[in-house]
Amino acid sequence: MTRWLVTGAGGMLGRDLTDLLRGLGEPVTGVTRGELDITSATAVSAAVDTLKPDVVVNCAAWTAVDDAETHEDAALAVNGHGAAHLAAACRDLGASLVQLSTDYVFDGTAREPYPEDAEPAPRTAYGRTKLAGEQAVRAALPDGSYIVRTAWLYGAHGPSFVAAMVRLARAGASPAVVDDQHGQPTWTADVARQIHALVAAGAPPGIYHATSAGQTTWFGLAAEVFRLMAGAAGNSPERTVASPTPTTSAAYQRPAPRPAYSVLGHGAWAASGIQPIGHWRDSLRQALPAISADITT
Repeated sequence: MTRWLVTGAGGMLGRDLTDLLRGLGEPVTGVTRGELDITSATAVSAAVDTLKPDVVVNCAAWTAVDDAETHEDAALAVNGHGAAHLAAACRDLGASLVQLSTDYVFDGTAREPYPEDAEPAPRTAYGRTKLAGEQAVRAALPDGSYIVRTAWLYGAHGPSFVAAMVRLARAGASPAVVDDQHGQPTWTADVARQIHALVAAGAPPGIYHATSAGQTTWFGLAAEVFRLMAGAAGNSPERTVASPTPTTSAAYQRPAPRPAYSVLGHGAWAASGIQPIGHWRDSLRQALPAISADITT
């Protein structure tokens, strides 16, 4: 049996991955940020040496995109140096490492999906720190690592755009949502399954894009959430669901610029004989009941 160690196990993806592995009967240890500080090389080395995993999946990350603009060193300590510490420990043990990364390593100006071998060109501090993590992992473990880039994540166990839209739909609100940023809404449970499939198949090391098929805008995603919520509410007058309205990115100025185009290509999956994630609408329909059930206010 493969022994797994999942860092960042308190987050959406980390929780879904540990739940999946336990359900499959795989030996897995999930550690939260409070249980393992990956910015400490000593702590990382001790944990890996004690647990002796076959595979480490690094879901731990600084994900506050805007805060990273003014705290880049702190973000780099987690996203860059933390990944490097894990890679070194895995190299010393002979373990594999799955490093989660992001669409923000690209500049977001493309007009067609970014292939896995596209040249990174991050425009934000967050993107730079995540790219640093990718580079550190590939340098230390060129034949024993997977870089799994994902984007527009949502799940049942944490804050997300989808969860926010569920709350607004329940409240009968009509939020203004940007309609000029394109991407692939992606369910964390789908990404967890892709990570397991990579390892189980013994896929070649390298870069893989774990995002849903299809593409939409934030407004398109919001409209689909509201539509599904309206269907769940039925004709009950006390559960009337409104609808979002489109707006532009100019209406929401942020410290870190958001990519206008975050669509990722999936060619590496086919080359490895693994099915990529299906269409985002299908996954959203499956995920929404659990997300709605997790929201109590």
